Parts: sequence; structure tokens; C-alpha cells
Amino acid sequence: MFLSVFEIFKIGIGPSSSHTVGPMVAARRFLESACAASLPRTGRLTVTLHGSLAFTGKGHGTDRAVILGLAGERPDTMDPDRVDEVLQQMTANASITLANGHVLGFNPVRDVIFDFGPALKGHANGMVFRILDDDNNTLLGETYFSIGGGFVQTESERQDSVTSGRSAVAPLVVPYPFHTAADMLRMGRESGLTIAAMKRANETVGQSDEQLDASLDRIWHAMRDCMNRGLSISGTLPGGLKIKRRAAEIHAKLKDEQGNNAIQPHRLMDWLSVYAMAVNEENAAGGRVVTAPTNGAAGVIPATIRYYLDHCLGADINGIRTFLLAAAAIGGLIKHNASISGAEVGCQGEVGSASAMAAAGLCAALGGSNEQVENAAEIALEHHLGMTCDPVGGLVQVPCIERNAFGAVKAVTAASLALRGDGTHFVPLDTCVETMRQTGLDMSERYKETSTGGLAVNVVEC
Repeated sequence: MFLSVFEIFKIGIGPSSSHTVGPMVAARRFLESACAASLPRTGRLTVTLHGSLAFTGKGHGTDRAVILGLAGERPDTMDPDRVDEVLQQMTANASITLANGHVLGFNPVRDVIFDFGPALKGHANGMVFRILDDDNNTLLGETYFSIGGGFVQTESERQDSVTSGRSAVAPLVVPYPFHTAADMLRMGRESGLTIAAMKRANETVGQSDEQLDASLDRIWHAMRDCMNRGLSISGTLPGGLKIKRRAAEIHAKLKDEQGNNAIQPHRLMDWLSVYAMAVNEENAAGGRVVTAPTNGAAGVIPATIRYYLDHCLGADINGIRTFLLAAAAIGGLIKHNASISGAEVGCQGEVGSASAMAAAGLCAALGGSNEQVENAAEIALEHHLGMTCDPVGGLVQVPCIERNAFGAVKAVTAASLALRGDGTHFVPLDTCVETMRQTGLDMSERYKETSTGGLAVNVVEC
């Protein structure tokens, strides 16, 4: 099993990898299919959103994301400041021109449809694209599933991956194709390599070490830039809840306190928390973020890296690269053997996975053994088991922003506990991942990103 670090960490725009990044990718894929198909020169394009994409699509900007994708925009290159301009232009044009010159009618208000009935069978995040003729007959149709972290599968790809456990794309042959944490530890013992070194060997099958490092640095710089924006911007988040941005104010207070001898020792956790909150406030505002492994959990890993860089002895850029490689190894295992989708397993799959990845990354960057890295990931994930996804108003704001801060704190705690031990522990990471998968299957749909249970229905509107 090989999942690249750059599939786990993808640059996109907020507020959701499954509800924003994935639908943008699906829309572009459908346009490519339409361009390659034998179709009349005219028709009408419609998109129907199902399951979680319908129930929380407005709050997550799914309709806007679909329209942006149909406008030809890519999540990794889209300028967040141009979003409203592109949306207005699409509404004014009321049409889409394919690369082959064919023109399709598309009225964003009428042709993006929210279906609040049962979810499609393949996944909770389903969307159906259709091109219709004048009599509403379907000329071309495709169903896509946004399966978390910006990953998208067609209906046939989804069925194949579920039944066979394999991707529809031929796997890359790599020297350390670990499918489980047990495989990973065994290969590490046999090779004498660290988890990060094995991950590096896998990644450099198709690129040089210099290219890999440049790409890893680009990911970290995007994380850092997002964090710095969040630490500098005040105001109110969009969406109607009137949630105040807090990161900039807290950050300013922390800076003012520097040099003061009368400081509580837990202030260090305030730094860690504000780093995470800054990222997720930017995400909630539709800014540029990195899926880590999702947008809803995008603050945990950058905050923990910033903690490492600013507060840990001996921290350097090579440590950040080690951090990202080890974190991606753990994220790939979780995605392959369970899920990173809040709509599939709840927030344990998002913030829980991010915390496990961050714990592993920090432990690796601080020189932990493979067994300690695996232990750190297990500790962090274990203490997120059962966490629901119940965003108030369908927005990635409450409880999501603070939840990232706690995920980062748990990651540092898990790494520290693992480093204090010798790597032996009672519950293997593989068992914890399988437990998360089973818990997600048992969890009510009300608590899986539908905003029909939990805080989403119990918060009194003011």
C-alpha cells in the first residue's frame, strides 16, 4: 500500500476538504469526461448533492465549490480573494463552455440541487452530475463520492475500492509497501530504517531527494503562511453564527507577556492552541489551507510543527521534513484501514487522525524510535475514539476550531508519553485504527457531519 505524502497533504481552500476541495475536483473531472464524450453541442448541466453534502453543504460552501470547479478552478491554485468574482461571473453567464467549444446551460441557482433524502449507498458524501437535453433526458451522467481529505472516487471506483480494498489506479511499486502498522514496524526492524526514512525511500521512487524536500518545504510554507494570516486577522467569521476570530487577540496578548517573570507554566499550551485556532479560523473563512489530513482538522499538524520549531531544542527544517514524512505514513495507514472522513466515521476520523499523525511526527522529529512513534500515534488516536462530528449550523466553526487546539495538545502529550517509554504498550495502533472504523460504523448518522444531532441541534439560537 502506498499513499503519497502529497495525497495526504494537499493545498486547497476552506472550509472543508470533503465538502469544498472534493466537489471542486469532481466538477473538473466531470467537465473532462463531458469534453471527451460524443454529445450534442448544447445541453444543460445539473449537479445533485446527497447525504452530508446536502445537509451541511450550505454551511460548508459545497454549492460554491461545485460552481468554482465547473468554472475550471483548481483547489490548489484558486485565489480565495477571487471566489466571489468567479461565482458572480458564472451566475451572469448562465452557461459553461467546454474545452471543445460545446456550450452547456448552467444556472447556479436552479441547477445545483440539494437532495435531503437518504444518502447514496456508496458514501455519505455523494454528488450526481448530469448533462440533460431539452426534454430532460440524461445524455451523460456520473456519480462521485468525496471520501475525505479531498479524495474523490466515481461510483465504479468506489465500488472497486470497497470490494477489493484496492485503488482503481495501479499502485506504485515501492520498497516498503506497509499495509499495517505491524508491517511498518517489521520492515523497519529488517531494514534498520526509521519510519520517515522508509517513507522517504517510497516517495523517491519517482523523484529525487531534492525534489521531495522542495515539495515538503512547499507544504510547510503553505501551512505556516496560513497560520500567520490567522494570527494577524481579526473580525467575525462568515456564515451567520457571528463567531469572533480569537487567534489574533490571544497571540497579541501572548507576545505582550514575553519577558514577564510572572507567567504560568501552562502558557506554553496557549501558544500551541493559538497556532491551531489561527489555521482553522482561516479555514472557516475560506482561506488557503493544507488538508492535514482534512480541512476540518487542518490546524493540528501545523500547530504541532510550529510548537516543535519554536519551543523544542534542536528543531530545524530537516526535523520538519521528518515530521511530515512520519505523519503521512500514519495518515496513510488510517485512511487505508479505516477513514479520515467525518461523514463516514465522525470527527474521530478527522481531528483524531490528525492528532495521531501529529503525535507520530513530533515523536519522530525528536528522535523517537519506530516503536515510540507508533506508540505516540496510538495514544493520540485512542483518546479521540467515539468523537462525533456535529458542526453547529453546518459550519466548520463550533466546535471545530477549538477542537483542533485540543487535538494539538493531545498530540504533544502523546508524543511526550511515548518518548518517556521504550515503545512497548498494550494496545497496538492497528487495533486502535480498527476500533475507530467499527465505532464509525456503529455511530448514528446524526453525528456524522449531518448537523442533525449533538451540539448542532442543542445550541440555543440567540
